[in-house]
Amino acid sequence: MASLNRVVLIGNLTRDPELRFTPSGTSVANFGIAINRRRTNRQGERVDGVDYFNVVVWGRLAELCNEYIGKGAPVAIEGRLQSRSWETQDGQKRSTVEVVAENVQFLGRLGGREGSVVSEEMPEDISPAVGGEEAVKKGAPEEGVDEDIPF
Repeated sequence: MASLNRVVLIGNLTRDPELRFTPSGTSVANFGIAINRRRTNRQGERVDGVDYFNVVVWGRLAELCNEYIGKGAPVAIEGRLQSRSWETQDGQKRSTVEVVAENVQFLGRLGGREGSVVSEEMPEDISPAVGGEEAVKKGAPEEGVDEDIPF
């Protein structure tokens, strides 16, 4: 029987990543993510909601998350769902489902600086566009290109 455990989430961190290390020295970070949800109820009114998820990140990616993102930062997370259970010191059974992130894309500012660049080198003919969100080529438009085209 085929199976698939894949999740992609885009949202904002609810708290700063908490970086820890296993006894063997592997780094692991935990943080929460909030995802806004909007739907229309039977009366035709828009109803907003929020879903909260706990995220676990391992290895070098955990260290990068700890260094570059914090509470409120927008991220895209790709990974899998994992359930685990444990018993508390007073004997109560607990369980949780969390997202184990395999890829984390930082969507906003890095290190608290607007327009931070992850790459060390950027080609000379590329400059950040307004807002720093995309790249555009410098220089004159190609010959035969109508500059009045709205797209």
